[in-house]
Amino acid sequence: MSVTESPIQHGFIKIVSIDHQMAKGRKPDRLSEHKSSLLLTGPVGEEPQMTDKDTKATMGTEDTPGDSASRESQDSKPSVFHNIKFFVLCHSLLQLAQLMISGYLKSSISTVEKRFGLSSQTSGLLAAFNEVGNTALIVFVSYFGSRVHRPRLIGCGAILVALAGLLMALPHFISEPYRYDSASPVDMPRDFKASLCQPESLVPAPSNGSSCSGYTEAKHLALVAIMFTAQTLLGVGSVPIQPFGISYIDDFAHSNNSPLYLGILFAVTMMGPGLAYGLGGLMLSLYVDINRMPEGGINLTSKDPRWVGAWWLGFLISAGIVALAATPYFFFPREMPKEKHELLFRRRVFAVVSQGEDSSSEQSPEESPKKRDGLAQIAPDLTVIQFIKVFPGVLLRTLRHPIFLLVVLSQVCLSSMAAGMATFLPKFLERQFSVTASYANMLIGCFSFPSAIVGIIVGGILIKRLHLGPVHCSVLCLLGALSCLLFSLPLFFMGCPTHHIAGINHQPGSAQLELELFPGCMEPCSCPTNDFNPVCHTSTRVEFLTPCHAGCARQVVQEAPNKSQVLYTNCSCVVRDGSVSAGSCDSACSHLVLPFMLLVSLSAALACITHTPSFMLILRGVKKEDKTLAVGIQFMLLRVLAWMPSPVIHGSAIDTTCLHWARSCGRRAVCRYYDHDLLRNRFIGLQFFFKTGSLVCFALILAILRQQDKEEATKVVALPDPPQQLFVSGPEKKLEEFRV
Repeated sequence: MSVTESPIQHGFIKIVSIDHQMAKGRKPDRLSEHKSSLLLTGPVGEEPQMTDKDTKATMGTEDTPGDSASRESQDSKPSVFHNIKFFVLCHSLLQLAQLMISGYLKSSISTVEKRFGLSSQTSGLLAAFNEVGNTALIVFVSYFGSRVHRPRLIGCGAILVALAGLLMALPHFISEPYRYDSASPVDMPRDFKASLCQPESLVPAPSNGSSCSGYTEAKHLALVAIMFTAQTLLGVGSVPIQPFGISYIDDFAHSNNSPLYLGILFAVTMMGPGLAYGLGGLMLSLYVDINRMPEGGINLTSKDPRWVGAWWLGFLISAGIVALAATPYFFFPREMPKEKHELLFRRRVFAVVSQGEDSSSEQSPEESPKKRDGLAQIAPDLTVIQFIKVFPGVLLRTLRHPIFLLVVLSQVCLSSMAAGMATFLPKFLERQFSVTASYANMLIGCFSFPSAIVGIIVGGILIKRLHLGPVHCSVLCLLGALSCLLFSLPLFFMGCPTHHIAGINHQPGSAQLELELFPGCMEPCSCPTNDFNPVCHTSTRVEFLTPCHAGCARQVVQEAPNKSQVLYTNCSCVVRDGSVSAGSCDSACSHLVLPFMLLVSLSAALACITHTPSFMLILRGVKKEDKTLAVGIQFMLLRVLAWMPSPVIHGSAIDTTCLHWARSCGRRAVCRYYDHDLLRNRFIGLQFFFKTGSLVCFALILAILRQQDKEEATKVVALPDPPQQLFVSGPEKKLEEFRV
């Protein structure tokens, strides 16, 4: 499944490039850009061959007779930046790094919540905020086209993405060091005495006035505002990277090599979200203040619920990679010589990498001139005002089409599912199965994203090998959505029960009876109301917020060969041995996390099988002249209806399952304990709801296509020259349109 921008989002750029390639027959001859005017050529197949002199002139070098050594020296300098293969390599690395930095926040979302006291709703809004800037500008990419210096604009966008990554890490450096034991003074070594049961006379006066001053609250709001600004800049910077890069490759690669280059590009790019979660797993295993550790060290382990990992370090690493990947773009020319030769191994590699998604990029030469008459092709000739005036008409005409609308709705459902899962699945695994944030991210990076890539590949291969037409594509989508839904059902029953937390949730059992034996066990203790230092009574598996809440008066450290264990003794609220151990109680069903992830990954692969056939339905479902802008409209709707609201919806649902909230200056901060059953039912239930919605949409698409087939068959019998329909059911027409 997809994560920060899922593989489904990348299809927009790919399909746009397919449509550009269809229209190549009447594109300007880029090879003569060095002259003062542009020359138009015929179809690709009739393109005149350039002489060596023309090629050298295009490269910017002059052929001096009798000076071949000097000519080779001049050619060798700019050749690497005039090579489309090198551009494909650079763009693959850049999009990989850009997806790493945009997906890294999702891998560390629970840690950011804990560090800055955010609710899941707020963190979901933060994760979705990069779509705001992206959505506002993505439509105008179709307008600008090749009017701008595309490599330089890509480089500027990448630099903006790198700055956004640095800005995301800034709150760590301007905030105070993380204090997991808020009761201990700042200038004293951290210990556990502040959490012990002490008489009221020995407890220091509360410092709520200083800690909740207006300055402190304003600083907290400023830190959150910085992160929201960084997310907005991240979305703005990523706008030119994908569309301009893909169109640049499509313009200057050989027409037969372009699908191969695009396949390689997206194969490399789709590894970005998986690497983001892998990087998150590594960074969150380090302590957050690794650059400013206290003198006495820390008494936490990564399993402690108060542990906060080095979330900021991943943003610095990703921003550095993006900045390095952006450097070559300032040296690429605005136009480069068009690749003249087809790669000999193109067909063999294309069958594996392109995944059958570029089936519409190859067409007969006589079809090329017909592609020139649409709004997508004349958009570069329009002014901004004219483009804005024409766009609403295309939007309304496209949205009135039933097939297009239903396909977009199905993809909205699948994208909402993917956005919610990518944002909050790490947190769900942490809370539900009591695993560390680092381990949860490693599981997602190793299981979910590779399975999603496999699903997309399988869907493309099935279309290519079986020569599926529109009806059969809708059947494949329907089967994929149905299988995904069925494999999601067991997830409702795979989880762990809620911990028994003394004083928070009252559940029947021995723990409740023991607590009733000591109704006044905490009366002598003046326990701070907002402290959090959980301890566990291992015999009864009852968890207390602090040793003070268990009535413990002493602390004992037991040394062991591997690690030391902290115990609290003389606990008045605990019977039998009267001692508790530091840390939360271990989960009794943490072994279920691997089967859970296997089912999630399998359902993700089945859902991604619908990726390619659903795009084929859109390619064949709109008018040829509206195809490029229709796909742009599609992804604008996906961002507005799925990628922006879905994280907020999932975060709000998670917040409703909270049992105990931390308080900060009178406001609700991070949730400390969840009702596991409610959390599982509502989180998986939302996923189930979106999967059901996509299944219904695909079923309606299949019904409409079959009805159109029946009407077409009737018209073929009744009329000698029937009017052209949206989908023609004849086997020869299907084979021709979907031939790779």
